[in-house]
Amino acid sequence: MADPGRLDGPAVEVRLARLDTLLEGLESAPGPTGGSAVEAVRLLTEVYGEALARVLDRTDAPLAERLADDELLDHLLVLHDIHPDSPERRAARAVERLRPAVRERGGDVEWAGVEGQVGRVRLTTGGGCGSGCGGGTTEVADAVREAVLAAAPELVDVQPLPEAPAPAFVPLDSLRRPQEAR
Repeated sequence: MADPGRLDGPAVEVRLARLDTLLEGLESAPGPTGGSAVEAVRLLTEVYGEALARVLDRTDAPLAERLADDELLDHLLVLHDIHPDSPERRAARAVERLRPAVRERGGDVEWAGVEGQVGRVRLTTGGGCGSGCGGGTTEVADAVREAVLAAAPELVDVQPLPEAPAPAFVPLDSLRRPQEAR
């Protein structure tokens, strides 16, 4: 049974969305009060980030990995630039988390690595229709890009590798040597 004082995933999402709305309002508020409030939030975030970094300094690797497996803590570790995993590993994990949803749509996605500061993925769609299959492919590519950049903001972009063309069908009979006339 969950602790009644703790927030579940949806409750955290609601609070984060409300926080975004409030911060946007503060940033656009005229006068010094809005600027002071935004600065207070920024300073508080820095102090909490430092506290979280000190916790990580006092943990062993297995515990740090378990902390990073929690979705909310994972985001906080990224936000404060103290995540124990490399950007490439975080990006690969984000792609793996999306893979079941992409497969449900008849496609597949696979992490292909980093070139410079650009993440690369192999994105295939159902029926081998490639990137010209309409809005579904674009939606999947956008979702993959968003998830990877959220997990690894150090990357500047995420791009799919070009799909390899389907192999041409060559009948087996055409590969056999013609029999010599007898």
